[in-house]
This record gives sequence, structure tokens and C-alpha cells, in this order.
Amino acid sequence: MTSSTEIDRLAPRIRPAGSIAGYQTWSDLLFVHWRIPAAELRPLLPAEVAIDEFDGSAWIGLVLFHMSGVRPWWFPALPGVSNFHETNVRTYVTCRGEPGVWFFSLDAANSLAVRVARWRWRMRYFFAEMSIARRDTQIEYRSRRLLPPLGQTDVVAEIGDWWPDGGPDGEARPGTLEFFLAERYLLFTELAPGRIARGQVHHRPYPLQTATLHRCEQSLLSAAGINVTTPPAHVLFSPGVSVDIFPLREIG
Repeated sequence: MTSSTEIDRLAPRIRPAGSIAGYQTWSDLLFVHWRIPAAELRPLLPAEVAIDEFDGSAWIGLVLFHMSGVRPWWFPALPGVSNFHETNVRTYVTCRGEPGVWFFSLDAANSLAVRVARWRWRMRYFFAEMSIARRDTQIEYRSRRLLPPLGQTDVVAEIGDWWPDGGPDGEARPGTLEFFLAERYLLFTELAPGRIARGQVHHRPYPLQTATLHRCEQSLLSAAGINVTTPPAHVLFSPGVSVDIFPLREIG
């Protein structure tokens, strides 16, 4: 386990050297988080990664959003292919001293994107029906996974003002829980037992807004083997960011 103060959390925000693999825009992001004892997550993670904690807890996130302009660097975005909704279940880990995200599942409303991501990125993508509906300051996310392990979401939130303790446009300040949860630029995934790969994205810091849940019904966490018995402990909204994607590379 790694505490929130032992590692450099600013370095991953620096744009990496090397070629870009692709581009995406993420919008209407809702970050819903639960506290969870680290001991409950440890059996679900490979030995090569350590659980990253804040305030004595591991954290599980349900992140719901829309993706657009998804394309490799060498090809234009295509209507009907490059725009779709996504929902992921994630926690926070370190690997070789770097902080990142570990995905337990990623649901996408695009069967081609699911097939490509499973093949190219070796990640746990699932095809799902999804919808996002926004009416003024209220936003509703719904999803239904179409293949086992089945899961669904039905989440409604009220979007508030810019995050009050943040910087410009509600940007999270280093050292805060909001920074710990949202400002993640690295991901780690297991290619095979004992083989971990590292990916990186680059974008401006998230503009963050307050959000209040009106409804949060979901079964994606239990589908991933994660049991939560309390309501979410933290909710954030972001209008979104434009993202540069860098290649996934095996690190051992």
C-alpha cells in the first residue's frame, strides 16, 4: 500500500516525449467514488501493483462520460464510430513508484471500440447499451451490459458550481482528495501474469464542478467482484477535456 504523500503526483501531468497514438475528447464526466478497505481490493490486483490510498482508504470509482473524436493519429474521426458513451470501474494504484489507474471494467456503447481495445490494449472492455440525457443542470446516465458478467447503471446527478476549493475553473489543488481522484494520467494493465503495461494520456487539468446524486443504482461494481455497502462518499462533475493518447508499453 502507498500513502498519498510518498510519491510524485505532478510528474505524470508533464507531456511525455515520443509519438502520439491517438486523440479523444471526454465530456460530461461524472466521478462517483466509494471508500473501501484496501484489504478487500488486494486479492483483485496483481502483485506488481500497490494500492494507492488517501486518508487511510482505498477508493473505488464509477466514472461515466461521453467520448468523441476518438481516432488514431493517422486517421480522421468517423461518424458513428468515433463518438460513444463509456462507463468505467476503477481504483488507484502505484507501480514502480508512479501513481495511476487500474481498471476493473470499461463499458462502451460501441462494439468496434470494444473489440479494438480488447485486442490492442488488452483491457477489460464490454459492449453495453448506454444513454446520457442532460436537462439544464441535471444529468442522467443509464447503461446495460449485453454480455456476462452482466451489469447496469442508473445514475442521476445535479451539477453545481465550480469546485469551491479549486483553482481556475475548479481545477483540483495538489494534496486534495479531488486531485487524488481526478488528476490521473497513467494507467496500468496486466497483459499476462507477471507482465504489466503502462499507458499515459495528456490533457489540461480537469475543470471540476460540484455534483449531488439524486439516484445511484448500479451493479457494475459487484460484477467486478467488489462489494460496497455504503453510499458513495464523493461526487464530482467535469464538462470535459481534449486528450492526447500515448502508446501502451510493457514495463515488466
